[in-house]
Amino acid sequence: MLCAGLALALCALQLVPAALAGPQPPLLVERSGARRLGKVGGFAWENCGDKRDPVVLQSLSVAPDPISIPGSLRVSAAVKSGKTMGSPLKAALVVEKALGDLWIQLPCIDQLGSCTYNDVCSILDELIPPGTPCPEPLLTYGIPCHCPFKAGSYSLPASDFDVPDVELPSWMTNGNYRVRVVVSNGGEELSCVKLAFSLHSH
Repeated sequence: MLCAGLALALCALQLVPAALAGPQPPLLVERSGARRLGKVGGFAWENCGDKRDPVVLQSLSVAPDPISIPGSLRVSAAVKSGKTMGSPLKAALVVEKALGDLWIQLPCIDQLGSCTYNDVCSILDELIPPGTPCPEPLLTYGIPCHCPFKAGSYSLPASDFDVPDVELPSWMTNGNYRVRVVVSNGGEELSCVKLAFSLHSH
């Protein structure tokens, strides 16, 4: 469950596709006019579901602030799940960028932006092929990396990850962003998390 939570959080940020290591699915394609991501800062999060949501992100810490890319990233997190989460897990993202006092919703282009991922379990299977051990530090801390995720509490102590170069499309400009991620199964909302951050490219 924590693996799914982290994957969704990072997917929501859409900035560190290799944070969990291993081969990556082709979610980003090269585009003309693309720029390199330089820094990510001002990271904040909050749960946005009601008290009936069975999956709650209890803590999420990302350091340093700002994060230099490429560079290293330290993440700690804790998730509590009152329900087993199985396939298909659907993740719906709404990504907005600040424009003055307004927030403008970004479209979904090449799986980047306000996109819906209908089967997160399959994405995890592409990242970490079934039958292979979960990558560190998930393996050390007994955190599963494939569906189904059993009900329970999962915790990732502060752990370091290497963040590679990240290419941004030309339309994803410097500024402040916020993301709302809703995870559901069969029409039932399981979890809702809001993220906020700023992007600086070069």
